[in-house]
Parts: sequence; structure tokens; C-alpha cells
Amino acid sequence: MSTFLNYKTFWDAKASTPQDAMIAVDGSSNEDVLRHTGAYSARQVAVALDLQPTDRVLELGCGVGRIGRELAPRVAHWEGADISTNMLKVARERLAAQANIGFTELTRTSLRPLADASFDKAYSVAVFIHMDKEDFYLYVEDLARVLKPGGLLYFDAWNLTSAVGWRRFAMEINQHRNADPALRKDVARNQFTSPEEVRAFLQHAGFETLGLFADSPWVQAVAQRRGTGDTAAQARRVQASAPRIVYTPLWTELFSSMMQVLAEGTMSPADGLKLLADDARGEEIAMFRAAYGAMLRTAAANQAL
Repeated sequence: MSTFLNYKTFWDAKASTPQDAMIAVDGSSNEDVLRHTGAYSARQVAVALDLQPTDRVLELGCGVGRIGRELAPRVAHWEGADISTNMLKVARERLAAQANIGFTELTRTSLRPLADASFDKAYSVAVFIHMDKEDFYLYVEDLARVLKPGGLLYFDAWNLTSAVGWRRFAMEINQHRNADPALRKDVARNQFTSPEEVRAFLQHAGFETLGLFADSPWVQAVAQRRGTGDTAAQARRVQASAPRIVYTPLWTELFSSMMQVLAEGTMSPADGLKLLADDARGEEIAMFRAAYGAMLRTAAANQAL
């Protein structure tokens, strides 16, 4: 339950220190973990959007620059937009060495400071999961405005139709099962969607859906703004590239085990670590091992307070 009235005050409070800002976006204040997960997400974005050195790229909800730090060197211009002043302070420091970047501080559910048709590509990772449906849609609509005709968009959101995604939703249900109805729910609480809802949002906002992937706890969407461009060819490219865009079965398995340890209490921390011992299983092993260890340390520190 929360006393925050809007997204800006909520996220500025979450990011009151650089360490807290990193934890808010990644569950850890460890720079190595941030770069590990940032590189993984950046790969998904780069493949989904077919990023090119000439692209002007917008990230909505850039946070501390977790992904932007990895992508900015690969494009002509990277713009990070976020509603949190404190998040942007950290992002500016982390990307200070990059000359081809800009930052836009938002004040509401709008990209109003950005010009029409000013970007070739745009993306938003783990951002719409913290928004009411109306705000989710308003941003998708505004992303269509700031993208050039034929421009590409990638984003993800919690998937209500996945078995593991439903378990993640159940965590939210249990928080509110016996809550005082007079109290306000967290303004930026975790929220969930479905492939059908995402497709409807894209259609009404002015996009053609190129790919919609939902075999994980995430719905991942790749879309093209209507206007110009070969939509059929782009859709074929996205489908052919799907193995490098989607959250893999291994990712889902490891995420499920982390929930069992950190939230559900149905697996011991030691058993969780055993699942992360064999790097040969896939690239997700090393990433989850780093993130898992950091989250355990954060949880232990919070319990000690």
C-alpha cells in the first residue's frame, strides 16, 4: 500500500540513492550484475529492432541506463526518457563517456517533449509492467507519434497467460487479499497483460504487429508504425530472429526457481544455487547466478535491518 500519488514521486523515492536506483531496476546494486543483465536485454532489443549504426533510438523508461549503456555505442543517437529525476542522474553518470546521447525527463504519461517522427526505433523493457492500462496504452500511442512511418518498436510486459507468469501474478494477489480497502494500492505496482491485449493496443495505436512472443512470463512485442516499409519482410525477419529475441525455456526455468527461493519459500537457497552450477546449459546460467547471489545478499541485508 502506498501514499504516492503519481509515478514520478514513486520512482524518485525508490531511487533516492544511486544504490537504491540500481536495486529498483535490477534487484541489485552491483555494477557487474547490472552490466550482465543489461547486455542480455540489449541483445534482445538489438535483434528485435535490427539496430543499425545510422539509427536514432529512443528508450522509454531508461532508468539508470542499464540497457542504454550497452546500445548507445552501436547507434547514431540514443535518447533515454524517464519520469524519475533521480534515475536520470544515475544514468547520466553511467553514460557520461558517450557523446551521442540525450536525456528527456518526463512529467506525465506523455512523450510531449519529443518531436513527431524523430526516431527510427524505440523500445521499453520492464516498464509497462508498472503502469495502469490507460497509461500503458497512452505511451504506446505516443510512441507511434515520435517514430517515423515504418519505424520499429519493441517492448515487453508481464504475461498473465503463462503458467510461471500466473504464479508471479499470484504474488500480487496475495499482497492484496486481506488489505485495507481504504488504502491506495501502489501507484507503480506490478501489472499484467495478455497477448490479445497487447495486439489490440498496437492495432489501435497505429502499429502493425510483426511478432508477439508469449511462451515465457513475458509478452514480448515487435511492431512497425504504419506508413512505409515492407511489413511482410520485417515480420519474416522477426520470426527468423525469434530464438535471439525471446526469453528462453532456460530463462523461465531459472526465474521460476528464483521465485521459489525468494518469494514462495518452496526451495532452499542452497538448492537454488545447485541449479546455477553448470554454465554449459546456456548463457542465462552465469547471469542468473550473479543476479541470484546479489538478490540473496539484498534480502539478507533487509532482514537484518
